[in-house]
Amino acid sequence: MKRKFRIIVGMLLLAIPLCMNAQVKVKKPGQDSNEAKEQKTEQEKTEKPKDGLTMPKISGFVQGMYQANLSDKGDLLDNTLRMRRVRLSVDGKLSNTVSYKIQGDFTRSPMLVDAYVKYKPCREFAIQVGQFKTPFTLESPINPVNLEIFDYGEAVQQLVGYKDVCGVGALGRDLGIMATGSLFPVENANGYQYSIVDYAVGVFNGNGANQLDNNNRKDLVGRLEVHPGLKALTLSGSYYYGKYYKDEDFNGTRNRWAAGLQYNDGKLVIRGEYLSGNTGYQGFEGEEAPNQFNSKGYYAVAGYNFQFGKEGKEQKLMPVLRYEHFEQQTGVLGLHTADYVIYMLPNFSAPTSYYTVGINYWPLKSVNFKLDYSFIDGYKNVEGIFNKNHSHRVVAILSYKF
Repeated sequence: MKRKFRIIVGMLLLAIPLCMNAQVKVKKPGQDSNEAKEQKTEQEKTEKPKDGLTMPKISGFVQGMYQANLSDKGDLLDNTLRMRRVRLSVDGKLSNTVSYKIQGDFTRSPMLVDAYVKYKPCREFAIQVGQFKTPFTLESPINPVNLEIFDYGEAVQQLVGYKDVCGVGALGRDLGIMATGSLFPVENANGYQYSIVDYAVGVFNGNGANQLDNNNRKDLVGRLEVHPGLKALTLSGSYYYGKYYKDEDFNGTRNRWAAGLQYNDGKLVIRGEYLSGNTGYQGFEGEEAPNQFNSKGYYAVAGYNFQFGKEGKEQKLMPVLRYEHFEQQTGVLGLHTADYVIYMLPNFSAPTSYYTVGINYWPLKSVNFKLDYSFIDGYKNVEGIFNKNHSHRVVAILSYKF
């Protein structure tokens, strides 16, 4: 025991002068900075999480909005200030191949928006499970802060599950499992640039965000995007095949498809899309059951980003033009003349067109302001009679993201 103690003491006595010698070692000119760099590098290696694990990242955005609706003669019908969206997100990586995201909205009460885990072993294939946006249309995946005008188009909202014509769904999201990937990579001297084909296909409850399935069917949703020789150009096709259940009268098929194209090189943005939907219902008294009504719509939007500012052109100003059209069968009987509609003949559809001009301004990378004016040409339902109706809408929305 004493011998072991003497050996330990001897080793300590030998180590002390070696350490002191290292501390008083004569340094060559510039050696301080080199050692500092080496020390920093070693520190970074030590602090870097192992196996791709990262600390949770907190982000989000807030949107305050003002909207005024005016009659055809310019009389103010109503106006309001509101918080359009208040989102808070937490995301990160559990490993090099596994990531996660949780997002909530606080405009009315805390509500879950996204919650999923994603496994991505390679660029060609990834799979995610949880609640997230369904892979349908070109426009729906765009963050609302980055939209050219204040909100998604009417056809997208009515047929993608934001305020769906079938009365089921919200937020454009659902619970399910989805596979995604990018195929046929294009590379140059700088490495990977983009993939010619991007795909996404998933199986979902079909009942919208934060809702359990209330039938024994699952909905199939998929989107295919092709970039034919140009990263900025996208050709897209989407399909939604499913069934919904709202109540005893309104349930049945819920099928949609969409086709569109987009050109976006960071400055010029042009996007257009056509959507069509088929929605089943059980029929009313005197009608054969089951029945179905059709909905269709399309939009085209164009804008150009003018960049300016002293450092790096950090400010962006985009004038925007947008045209939208949406129509759906009423699902009941109707007769329409040049000026009004009375419920007498079948298959009446109430078409509405939106002509919008706007300004999209980014004074900072984290702050966005949109001002939009829309002329709305459609119909107004008054006690079962559809009258031709023109109106005007002015929307201002201020967004801050962090």
